[in-house]
Amino acid sequence: MNQNIPDKSAKKKTLQSSQKYYDTPFRGYFNILSEIDKGKRYSQEFGSILILSLVEEVGEMARAYLAEHGRKSSNLAAQHDESYEEELGDLLVTILRFARIKKINLDERLMYSLEKVRKRQTNPKT
Repeated sequence: MNQNIPDKSAKKKTLQSSQKYYDTPFRGYFNILSEIDKGKRYSQEFGSILILSLVEEVGEMARAYLAEHGRKSSNLAAQHDESYEEELGDLLVTILRFARIKKINLDERLMYSLEKVRKRQTNPKT
């Protein structure tokens, strides 16, 4: 193939991949996040920050849950913070944000993971 002629099939694959990513049940959330994140540079550092945010949100959710239902019911400071339901929402937003910047098709990933759980249930390890 002549190197001066652009490879139309590579461009078409990229467009199909991009379309597949955007054409999911999460499209509306991704659109809102695009407005929120407008003007931000997406770099490896931003991805790293989101990973750290995920860890932080999991910790906050655990703290809130344990304050209400667990061993830490005497932790009044944690009880006055957000509830674990609100923290779960924060966690989901962080996951959505990470998936959006990394162009991860969450619908595919969720279905894959659900199928793994289903298989484990029907064929448990012995």
